[in-house]
Amino acid sequence: MTTSTTPRLVLDATAQDLLFRQARTADRFTDEPVPDETIEAVYDLVRYGPTAFNQQPLRIFLLRSPESRERLAVHLSRSNREKTLRAPLTSLLAVDNEFHRKLARLFPEFPGAADLYAENHALRERSASLNGALQAAYFIIGIRAAGLAAGPMSGFDEDGVNREFFPAGDLSALLVVNIGRPEQSGERPRRPRLAHSEVCRTL
Repeated sequence: MTTSTTPRLVLDATAQDLLFRQARTADRFTDEPVPDETIEAVYDLVRYGPTAFNQQPLRIFLLRSPESRERLAVHLSRSNREKTLRAPLTSLLAVDNEFHRKLARLFPEFPGAADLYAENHALRERSASLNGALQAAYFIIGIRAAGLAAGPMSGFDEDGVNREFFPAGDLSALLVVNIGRPEQSGERPRRPRLAHSEVCRTL
């Protein structure tokens, strides 16, 4: 019997731990600030994650001022308000409902892509939501790659946030993500994950 020496994963164990095994969703953070340069570096990395027709519908709003945090907090579930007001940085992730207007530049090999979405509002909305969620996941992994922790939250009044931040209707709120250096004290045990045998099937 021959044993393969090829590693199962190319990514080294330290990076695997940083991005997945040791990374945790954070509720509380230290006071260390998160500079714009860090978020720019995160985005410059994760923008290469795939989306359908390269549509890239995600839009990221960095809420730094107390006023912007308060505007958001009133629409969050009660359990999410304090953690958001205390976080070093809060990002409001939204999707561009008019993403198709940029497809001529982003996917020039298919000139009809923009028309495909322009004529079908339901398809456009569904695609923006799905691909925006993909990009949001890439963003969270990028935050971890920067040595920070993310606290993603979907517990908010979507209609209220949209009225507050996106009254024109061209954008739709997707996710709120708090960002910072996590506090280490009082960390809960990691919850169980489903095993490979429970999830994967070979057909």
